[in-house]
Amino acid sequence: MTPGTALPLWLDIAISVLVLAGAFVAFMGSFGLLRLKSYFERVHAPSIIATLGCWLTMHATLIYFSVTDKLALHALLIALFIAVTVPVTTIFLMRAALFRARRMGEKVPPSLSRTTHIYEGEQDS
Repeated sequence: MTPGTALPLWLDIAISVLVLAGAFVAFMGSFGLLRLKSYFERVHAPSIIATLGCWLTMHATLIYFSVTDKLALHALLIALFIAVTVPVTTIFLMRAALFRARRMGEKVPPSLSRTTHIYEGEQDS
C-alpha cells in the first residue's frame, strides 16, 4: 500500500481503538496521580499506566506504519525502552523516598531487608 491511499475501514477502526485506549489509559494514570494522597500511593498510577499506554500506542503505530510504508520496528524499540526504564526508575524513586521518610522519623512500613536490621544495631536470630 502506498502512502496517501486510504486504509480499509476495519484497519482504521482497529488503529483508532488502540490509540484511544492508550490515551484513555494515560488519562486514568494522570487522574490517579491527582486523586491519591501519599507519595507512595501516587507513584504507582503513572508508572504502571505509562507502560500500558505506551504499549497500546506502540501497537497502533506498528500496525499503521507497517501497512502504509514498511515494517516499523522503531516503535517496538521505544516501547521496550519505556518498559525497562519506567519500572527501574520508579523503584529507585520509591526507595529514595522511603529512605528519606525513615531518616525523618515518619511512620513507614518496616524494612524487609536483613541488612537494614544489622545496621540499625539489631541482632540476627
